[in-house]
Amino acid sequence: MTSPPPVVPSLLGVFGHPDDESLLAGGVLAQHAAGHARTAVVTMTWAPESPRATELADALRVLGAGVPRMLGYGDARNPHAAPGRPRLVDAPLEEVTAALVRQIRSLRPDIVVTHDAVGQLTGHPDHHYTHQVTLLAVNAAGHGQLYPGTGPPWQPAALYLATHPDSGTGNLGELLRRVGKSVLSVPDELVSATVDVRPWMACKWAAILAHRSQVERERPLPGILSRLPEEIRHRVIGTEYYTRISLVHSPGMTRLAT
Repeated sequence: MTSPPPVVPSLLGVFGHPDDESLLAGGVLAQHAAGHARTAVVTMTWAPESPRATELADALRVLGAGVPRMLGYGDARNPHAAPGRPRLVDAPLEEVTAALVRQIRSLRPDIVVTHDAVGQLTGHPDHHYTHQVTLLAVNAAGHGQLYPGTGPPWQPAALYLATHPDSGTGNLGELLRRVGKSVLSVPDELVSATVDVRPWMACKWAAILAHRSQVERERPLPGILSRLPEEIRHRVIGTEYYTRISLVHSPGMTRLAT
């Protein structure tokens, strides 16, 4: 008798900017979508009517992660991201957390993936703030007394922080330093999931390329990657690293697909 295929947990990515989802978790998103899991992405910055929203829609289509869900705050380093809206880092913590709780309760994911505490290599302030808000929101979403009016409570089983171990920055660290960017990593022992995403490499790379405005520029990572020999590029984006934080005792649904 054939065993039923394993159940792949549903997955929500929460990231600071359009392109973070493809660069940091594109392989895992594509992997879960291929396993017929529900996947989605919430993006904290840039206006839904901006050109980057169109690029994000194209990337999510490639990854099988639905349509853009953009909170529409301004980018800390780009005044054109969301004209007339506050920067994410200036927005009240309670307001942003409530907005994310609403998304979590609506989407009901088993696992949430977001930036790590150091800001995912470059230490961008939007990455830091997104990390803080997501920690609060995934815990608050399960408590019915908190954030009334944002939907029925839902508790994700685990939170995964996209990260890079000290020993795993390799070529990527080198590339970022060349364009004057910081390289912030974490001790190897903090990495609890190392995912080989080479089977989904074509999908991940197509999603990165969908962020055309970033591919055309010199300093953003999509542009840096596009100028690399294929062999080096595969080495850089072929592995994703995560730190896992369990939120409830549910062994069957707290781990990323492998």
